[in-house]
Formats: sequence, C-alpha cells, structure tokens
Amino acid sequence: MDEDHVEGDEADAIVSEEATSATTPEAEVPEAEEPEELGAPSLNAALEALLIVAVEPLSAISLAEITRHPVEEVEAALEQLSADYTATERGFTLREVAGGWRYYTRDSCSGVIERFVLDGQQARLTQAALETLAVVAYRQPVSRARISAVRGVNVDGVLRTLQSRGLVEEAGTDPSSQAILYRTTAYFLERLGIASLEDLPDLSEYLPDLAELDAVLDSVHAGE
Repeated sequence: MDEDHVEGDEADAIVSEEATSATTPEAEVPEAEEPEELGAPSLNAALEALLIVAVEPLSAISLAEITRHPVEEVEAALEQLSADYTATERGFTLREVAGGWRYYTRDSCSGVIERFVLDGQQARLTQAALETLAVVAYRQPVSRARISAVRGVNVDGVLRTLQSRGLVEEAGTDPSSQAILYRTTAYFLERLGIASLEDLPDLSEYLPDLAELDAVLDSVHAGE
C-alpha cells in the first residue's frame, strides 16, 4: 500500500476524532446532593427539642423522619442521651416506653416533687384571693367585670388561681352581655364545712350600703 495513502487515512481519522469530540458534549458528572438542613445545632439538640414539646412518646422512626437522619443513627443518639442523663445525675431521664421515647422525672427526685405538689395544694390563699372568693360566693353567678368593680382591681390572675384550686368554676354566660359568669364549686362548700350557700354567714351588717353597691354593680353591668 502507498505510504502517502496510509498517512492520509491516519490524518482523516485524527480529524474525524477531533470533530466528534468537538460536537459531542462530555458526560456531566452529577454534583453531590447537599444534605437537608437539620434546623438545629445538632442531632442531639433536635431530638431534645422535639421530645420536650411532644405530648406523647415519639418513636425512633418518627424522629428519624422529622430529623431526616437514618433510624439507626437516631436510635444510637437516643441511647447516648439517656446514658448521659444518668451519668450526670440529671433530674430527668429519657426512657423508651410504649414504643416511643419520652422524658420523665428521675425516681430519686420523687421526694422533692411530692413536696412541691403537696405544698402547692396546701398553701394558704392570699388576701386578694380570699376577697375575690368572697365576692364570687356572695354575688354568684357573677362576671369578672363585676368582681373587679367590687374589689377595685383587675382579678384575672386571682380568678385563674381560684379555678386551679377547684374553688371557682365557670357558670355559663350572661344573657345580655355574654360575659363569662363564675360561681363557687362543691369543693368550696366542702372546704368550708357547709352543706349549701345558704349556710354562708350573713354579711349585711358588715356592708356600708347595699343599695350603693348594687348601683355600682349595675353601672358596670351596663358597660359590659
């Protein structure tokens, strides 16, 4: 074969290869996907935050879905958190119960918790609470505005305290103003050792002018 012919073929092959490489795009290398943002400083912090706000035990699978981490990694983190709380003698512990994880107070702290609960129930009512309770007892069913008018101060916080103690409860709404009405409870009678409200002491001799008081209450009622 003619050497010039061979060299010509090789030249044609080189040109053809260059043309192909120029017209055919190189295969794109896929970029590595960035992990989704956790939304917390760390997995442990995320798990702690979720378990604190949860009202029911959360399973490792649920926590893995929320944090977008493998279940095995979440389970290991939960076990480590629980071990850390025990090792550092924290007042709470993390336990797996009923197929989920939840925070509990530590058994060794039961004494101080019992004192807190019992002392809170046995604590004496403040003067403000006693005055508000007396207004409710003698004027029930009565609205918050009327109670405030008698006492001359805002009674929102005191009423919440009396409700939490089980001494006062809601009794529907006023037909004209739609204001919430309050009354005493059966527990109130029990604590006073009386059978009914009729057994309450008569306060008429201690009040300066009942007619004047009724006028004030009526004016408040008209403004509700």
